[in-house]
This record gives sequence, C-alpha cells and structure tokens, in this order.
Amino acid sequence: MRRARGWYGTLLLLILWSASTGASRSRQSASVPPVPSFGEWLQSVRADALARGIKPATLDIALTGLEPVPTVLDRDRQQAEFTLDLSAYLRRRLTAETVRTARRRLKEHASLTQRVAAAYGVEPRVQVAVWGLESNFGRFSGVRPVIPSLATLAYDDRRRGLFRGELLDALTILDSGDMQHDDLKGSWAGAMGQTQFLPSSYLAWAVDFDKDGRRNIWSSEPDIFASIANYLRGHGWVKGAKWGYAVTVPARATGRISEVPLRASGCRAVRDLSEPRSLREWKALGVVPARGGASLPSSVRPASLLRIDNKAWLVTSNYEALLGYNCAHTYALSVATLADRLANR
Repeated sequence: MRRARGWYGTLLLLILWSASTGASRSRQSASVPPVPSFGEWLQSVRADALARGIKPATLDIALTGLEPVPTVLDRDRQQAEFTLDLSAYLRRRLTAETVRTARRRLKEHASLTQRVAAAYGVEPRVQVAVWGLESNFGRFSGVRPVIPSLATLAYDDRRRGLFRGELLDALTILDSGDMQHDDLKGSWAGAMGQTQFLPSSYLAWAVDFDKDGRRNIWSSEPDIFASIANYLRGHGWVKGAKWGYAVTVPARATGRISEVPLRASGCRAVRDLSEPRSLREWKALGVVPARGGASLPSSVRPASLLRIDNKAWLVTSNYEALLGYNCAHTYALSVATLADRLANR
C-alpha cells in the first residue's frame, strides 16, 4: 500500500505540473499578439496617416495594391558598408577614375558650390565628395518606387519602428505636392534623389535653393548641393575645421589610452569612438602623428580616437557630421578622403 500511495502521489504531481505548464503556455500565447497580415498592417498605417492629416486621396494613390518587395529585404542584409573591411571598401569607392571625375565636377560646379558654401559654411570639395559618392556625380537618383520599399522594411521586424516613421514621412511628401507618386523614387532602402535622403531627412533638411517653389533633390543641382550642405551644417559641420588626423598609438601609450572610455550612446559607429579629449590631452597621453601624416596642432578642439584595421585617427565634429549622413566608418572615411584629395592633401 505504501508503494501504491507513493505511485499515486507521483502521478498527482505530474498531473498538477502538466496543468500548470499548460496554463503558463496559454498565458504566454495570450500575451504575444499574432502577426497581422500585410493588408491588416497597411490599414493601421493608413489610420496613422489619416491622424497625421494626410488626405485620403493621397493614401488611395499610394497604398492601393501595395505588396512587399522581397528583393528589398535581400539588399538590407548585404550592405557594403557593413560587409567589407575598410581597405576593400576604399578601393572599391575611391578609384582613380572617381578622383578624376570629382576634380572635373568640382571645377564645373565651382560657382554654384561656392555660393552654397557662403550660405551654409560647407566647403565645395566636401559638397562634391558627398554628392559624388551618393549619386555617382549625378548619374543616380534612385529608380525604385519609394513607398513599396519603405512599406516592405516597415513591415519587417528588424527595424520596423524606424521605417514606419519613414513611410509616414514619404506619404507626407506626396501629400505636400513636392513630388508626384510616380516620380517619388529612390534606392532599395527608400533613400531619395541625388542626396540619398530618407524622407525624414528630406522634410528636415532639403532646401529650395533655386527658389522655384519645390525642394527638388532629384534633378535641381542648386537644391541638391544646398541640401547636402544644410544637412551637414545641421549635424555639426564647422567651416574650415579638419575632419581628423591620422595618428599612431605607440605600445608604451596603450595602457593610458585604454583608460579613455568609448562613447555610451549614439549610432553604432559613434559608439566605436572614444569620448572626446583635447588634442593637447591626446598628445600628453602619447598619441603621435602617423608616418607621413599632418602634425597635431596645440589646439584644444575636442577630438575622439577611432581605431579600425590597425589604423587610427583623431576625429572631430566634422567627422561626426559625416557619420550623421551615413552611420558607417567606411562611408565617412571615404567621403573625408575624397574631399582631402580634392584639396590635394
């Protein structure tokens, strides 16, 4: 009888455990809402857009018959800025032909870029470097319809919050009349025009420099260069300041340098930077100019240490402005290097 009672007790415990586990699973299932279909999700986007004040007629044109675009997700997982090392990326981006073209375009657009520089404080060579690498010197302004690309990325779970906002901003651009639906084209990620602005950047930084009543970053060169300069100025560009200094961290200085912490916030590339110190402090810590590089001035201007692929730089707020344009060191260094070559540095 003692064995029987023990067996029954064990059975009772198993039954109670199973019931408890089942209830727990039920609670977990109830707490995780089912993923809506694309059509259902699109209706929620429409509701948000109407609440923002976007006209129903605009939404009918933009959202009717919309479907996800699988190739957009494929491209999202294969961005060159994050899959190539620095040397390979720079070789791909800064070919001899690219530098020659940049010099020719800088000369052709000298009058316009100087007027933009006077208005926004961003040097012509920097304007041309960004424009050249974003649009292949005006050859590319985007061929994909922006709304389907953004809707695909917004429905995906990887960065849905970011791209839902960009989708609503794109609908706002259409509703404003700045661009017609069939003309609103960009990259696979929804970056638009020769500036490759996302819709939120367009709304915040695009400029009608030619005064024709439209902010046209697709084909108006005055609007394109002014929008690039306005964006960089808004992200901290300082006219005449260097973006950075190539340096070496000697072995004897490694311990002291390691005590300077990395940034705790910002985009991924910004978090790779150390907290800023004055150039005088970096020199005192043991940082020295790289062989063949410019000497470090005695300026107290703050700079952060960046180390990639056994190379190092002290970078300033101008470098961070380039990261604001595209949060990847490969991108920012390619723009900065091209701008330097245009200055024969």
